[in-house]
Amino acid sequence: MKRSRPAPAHAGQRPRRSGRALTEPFLAVRAGHWGRAADGSTGWPSAPNLLAELVRAEYHRDGPAAPGPPALASPQDLVLAGLRRRLRLGKAPTPAECVRLLLEGGDHTRAAVFDAWPDVVRLHGPARAQTALRAGLRAGRAPEAVPQMLDLAAAAGLRPLTRTELAGAASAPASGRRVRHAAWRLLAAMGEHSLIPGVHVAGDAYERALLAALGGKPPIGPDPTGTRPGLLVAQSMLMGHLDRPGEGMSGGLGVLLGSLGDALADTEAVAGVLTVVTADLAGLEADPCLVRRRGRGHWVLRIPVDSDHQIRPEETGEHREAMTWWATVLLTSLRRPVDVLHVRYADDGSLALAEAARRAGTSLVFTATPDPHRQMTERYGAPGADPLALRNDLHRVFLADRLVERADRVVGIAGRDGGAAELVRYFPQLVDRCAGGAPSAPPEGIPPYLPPAHGARRRGVLLRAIDDAAAPDPEDGRAAASVLLSVGRLHPVKQQDLLVRAWIASGCHRRAVLVLVGGGPHSGDPVERMMRARIEEALCTRPEARRRLLLLPALPNAEVRMLERALADPARRLSARYVCPSAKEEFGLALLEAMEAGLLVAGPLRGGVPHYVADGRNGLLVDTSTSLTLGEGLTRLLAVDDARAAVMAARARSLVRSTYSSAAMARALAEQYAAVTASRAAPAGRPLPAAPPRRGGHAHGA
Repeated sequence: MKRSRPAPAHAGQRPRRSGRALTEPFLAVRAGHWGRAADGSTGWPSAPNLLAELVRAEYHRDGPAAPGPPALASPQDLVLAGLRRRLRLGKAPTPAECVRLLLEGGDHTRAAVFDAWPDVVRLHGPARAQTALRAGLRAGRAPEAVPQMLDLAAAAGLRPLTRTELAGAASAPASGRRVRHAAWRLLAAMGEHSLIPGVHVAGDAYERALLAALGGKPPIGPDPTGTRPGLLVAQSMLMGHLDRPGEGMSGGLGVLLGSLGDALADTEAVAGVLTVVTADLAGLEADPCLVRRRGRGHWVLRIPVDSDHQIRPEETGEHREAMTWWATVLLTSLRRPVDVLHVRYADDGSLALAEAARRAGTSLVFTATPDPHRQMTERYGAPGADPLALRNDLHRVFLADRLVERADRVVGIAGRDGGAAELVRYFPQLVDRCAGGAPSAPPEGIPPYLPPAHGARRRGVLLRAIDDAAAPDPEDGRAAASVLLSVGRLHPVKQQDLLVRAWIASGCHRRAVLVLVGGGPHSGDPVERMMRARIEEALCTRPEARRRLLLLPALPNAEVRMLERALADPARRLSARYVCPSAKEEFGLALLEAMEAGLLVAGPLRGGVPHYVADGRNGLLVDTSTSLTLGEGLTRLLAVDDARAAVMAARARSLVRSTYSSAAMARALAEQYAAVTASRAAPAGRPLPAAPPRRGGHAHGA
């Protein structure tokens, strides 16, 4: 099950060993699993602790190494932990075990089975796999697992049902929508196209697209590949919308990948770029075409998702097999193959795309980050930790490990030394992958500023709203306020509610107007509604603060950067600062944009921001873990006089403009992509995966 691969061409710096890395229990156990330290089981609390029980069960090579029977972990927890442990050791379960796990396990267990299935079929043979699936499908249990079993059969070219049985599944009523769709996909894989209905029976835009693709004609529009020499690169952006940052799950990643795709398409080594996004039912009804030009050489490829809303990362597990099928079909429907697929987030959607890359014969690059690894012990090691959040974070850690295992190349986000040496603390398996060194870390960056259309008018509207909130109040004698700006999607990890509480509790609301930019103006997003309710609750403690809080809906990125430039203008009578209150930021593109505009910034101590913000030199680093510490940081930020703030902001602007540009990032990534495709052309001990057959330029099965 382990995949041998040559060492990367650029191993990077040798990682520094940290005592903290080996004494922090969660990291120590992971290091011990990969033979990088002693067992690592010391340091856990002696009292019953769910994190300790689950981690011991999942990582100890010989099974749970606990002093006694688990007190908090459920039998299902232990079964899942055992499965993950076996997969990390390269031991595939039998097909019958996989089917039992599908029928009896939850979503996280099914995700592990999905990832293991190609190796299960390879090691145990198609006949055993087909027999196991047939027994599972005829058992009549766990109907929610039926679509996955049908899709696993299609992925391996198996026939677990008779033609008559499958025809019955293919005509399932509306209540069995996912069963029906999975049966259609299996019929196509079996070559039984006569049993697949025509597009005329489709009930909506998703089914129209699916039936067209099953007929060999996915609605991709004009082929985007062109004739220019070079690599065809795909990059995934499965969270939110590409061009609507600040709404729902849309954030800095969309801005980054939009500008990066444009910049990559301008490099000599890259012929074209496909940015892979998702399209829900409303999006498909509005535009059924799955490939649209974004710019010269840059295209957006839309994966249909059978959902009435833009799916969130935690929902991708419900759609992973269908997403894999769609991605495989689209990647193999182009006139020329996609050379490299780059995924950046450890969720089930990225794992689905990784499997599609394997089926399509496409190289895979994964950007690994220590999220949620770096806070596991702190967050869950004490009594009272949220068990559901713990299980979800352990699932994300597992997905990241599987993506590292599947990837042809792993890259990180640059640290202070310009490399990703720190990443090895969280992914000890990378030591062998990188020949004792660390992954390379292409620089991240932002595009050059381009003024928006009608910029002067919009600038005036936004500044008037801020000036009104910051104006002196004759009733209570308050002077004109400074401005604190914060931009980001409304989400618990961004902590705008904590920022409001800290702003009030520290008394900073008497000195500064707080401007929050983010969220949809009429959003039905439940997370945004929750965040607005939390902000409103914080305001109830100090009703007088309400006048000095300005909550603006998400703005186009060009307008945000225009506003930041306007606030940084020294000719304005009000001083302005930028604050990022996030619990952590792996990189912090919005912070970089504020620095580039000339604002003095404060960002979180945790995450990647300390890699480019030096406290007291070009910005401030703030402990954002509590409202008290965040309030202390706001007080520090407002206490910096304008002259010193100008010097610090100038240093920050110079750093960003010289180091963190999307063009530099594109050049570095183009080199990475060229290297990984060159090494894959002559693999050492690793056979290339078979690509699906191409018939008339379209994939008829996956």
